[in-house]
Amino acid sequence: MVKRIIAIIFIFACTTVAWLVLGATIFARTGQSDSALRGKVASTWGAPQTQTAAVATWEKVETKQVESTEDGKRVTRTVIDRTAIPLPLEQSRVTVALDLDQRQKGLQWYSTYKVAFGGTYRFRNTGASDLITFRLLFPTTQAIYDDLTVTIDGAPAATHDIAAMEPRGHGSGVEASARVAAGASATLVVAYRSQGLNTWSYSFGGGDVSRVKDFALTMRTNFADVDFPDNTLSPSEKHERAGGWDLGWHYANLISGYEIGMVMPEHLQPGPLAGKISLFAPVSLFFFFFVMFIITTVRGIELHPMNYFFLAGAFFAFHLLLAYLVDHMEIHAAFAIASVTSVFLVASYLRLVIGPQFALREAALAQIVYLVLFSYAFFFEGFTGLAITIGSVATLFVVMQMTGRIRWSEKFAATPRGG
Repeated sequence: MVKRIIAIIFIFACTTVAWLVLGATIFARTGQSDSALRGKVASTWGAPQTQTAAVATWEKVETKQVESTEDGKRVTRTVIDRTAIPLPLEQSRVTVALDLDQRQKGLQWYSTYKVAFGGTYRFRNTGASDLITFRLLFPTTQAIYDDLTVTIDGAPAATHDIAAMEPRGHGSGVEASARVAAGASATLVVAYRSQGLNTWSYSFGGGDVSRVKDFALTMRTNFADVDFPDNTLSPSEKHERAGGWDLGWHYANLISGYEIGMVMPEHLQPGPLAGKISLFAPVSLFFFFFVMFIITTVRGIELHPMNYFFLAGAFFAFHLLLAYLVDHMEIHAAFAIASVTSVFLVASYLRLVIGPQFALREAALAQIVYLVLFSYAFFFEGFTGLAITIGSVATLFVVMQMTGRIRWSEKFAATPRGG
């Protein structure tokens, strides 16, 4: 009996090593896939976006006399210094519509989205010039911007590409100019459609702390699972509707270094999920071996260590199939195929070793609980540990009740008979 237990432990240890190798392989494949594909997804669909508020400036021109030394002589030159002075932003009305459109590449799902942005900004000319320049930087250079419209006081504005006018590194966006009388207000309206990845956010000014007056941002989502990044402002209004939310941020006079943001819901990632299930597999096999050992010992059924070896192989087949099926099909379908295959291997094998009743009742049921259901608990993030703990305690209770009157000294001394 002791030799049989040692052999079973050895088989369990070898299978555990195989699972550790498989799990490490899955995570390595996932990491390599993500590193190679994330950049491609961003280049074809768009990167995370952070939209900053529009700005308006007037140009202050000063003439300065600058002295320098050339060939031992002092030379005085006249230099024209041009400084862009920002105008106060009196009112902001921003609308954002986020349309989640998740995409799968290899072992990873990416939370891509479409965004429709509209911003209405009112500035007051407090400067010494009536020529005002309006500017809006795009949230990222890795994106496309369609249906771009820019109006100033209701009239279409002639725009210029900022990226073509400024040195590399100053970002990209649109710029337009208009005449605004001193003390008068002007309203800039900008709208576009774009695409992004993972997160969308709005920055009041891009600095550490910004002041914003009479601000309102309304956001409409086509997904119900809303989440906000760390260090961002929570909405002041939330209205749930079918398939999504209507969110609002309203401030009369705000001073803050925080932004407004939204994190796109993440799809269940097949690669990391398959890796976690594989690394957890020894726990499933331990419970299955434990139950099989108890039942066969109590009933006097002989189950040779070689039989345990083939049972371990059937368990390993589940995780091996799952690891490579998720590359080609939806995770739930891959899980179902792997489960049916593994249960069939165990049941059909034990039908020959012990008998159909034991194979279909005790063995198949134990495998469904400890392999299929324990593994499926990983689909419910946050409840995996609790589900497995409940299953473990229930198993302990059943086994204790079933074996409470067993004389183990007699069982371990007896020679098992064939079943």
